[in-house]
Amino acid sequence: MGGTWNNDERKLLKGLHKPMKVQEWLDSIEYDPDPESRSPRFVMKERRAHCFEGALFAAACLREMGHPPLLVDLRAENDDDHVIAVFREDGLWGAVAKSNFTSLRFREPVYRSLRELTMSYFDFYFNTNREKSLRSYSRPLDLTRFDDKDWMFTEGSLEYIGDELDRILHYPLISKGMVKKLSLASQSMLDAGLLGSKPEGLFKPKEQ
Repeated sequence: MGGTWNNDERKLLKGLHKPMKVQEWLDSIEYDPDPESRSPRFVMKERRAHCFEGALFAAACLREMGHPPLLVDLRAENDDDHVIAVFREDGLWGAVAKSNFTSLRFREPVYRSLRELTMSYFDFYFNTNREKSLRSYSRPLDLTRFDDKDWMFTEGSLEYIGDELDRILHYPLISKGMVKKLSLASQSMLDAGLLGSKPEGLFKPKEQ
């Protein structure tokens, strides 16, 4: 790994010494609808991120706390996928995430498995047509395998990490029969989920 944090970056990281502190910082910065995939250094400098960049940033922060930098991909139907940075405390899973939806962000480390953690997002994961869209989750991707590409500091694209997330094994959450029986999220849930969202960053679902 060639890069190192500069003094300003280290000062910021020192303040983000707990997962919830990382979440609060991510919540404070602008949601970025630009689809490019850039490094944690870029996020620190520009103070903006979409969900993938936010997850990369969170993973880098969690690494500073002594956690392995792990990403999990949440795959959706007729909706954007979502990427979360996951961590374990006392053997239990939690997550930090950047999202245009208020309900798809932090999770306390109280979940016994990644499936259980992922299912905590299920009822809150819906598109703007109110369709519940979460369908599967990936095994964790350890970002240390990309240290030789300087993923935390590079000015280049990190799209190759997103490609790898898409390739790795995903585990289904519900059956096709269950999908047919799903109810719509309530309008109040949609309104709450969109609180403070950036319209240009929202997925535009197809009408079913």
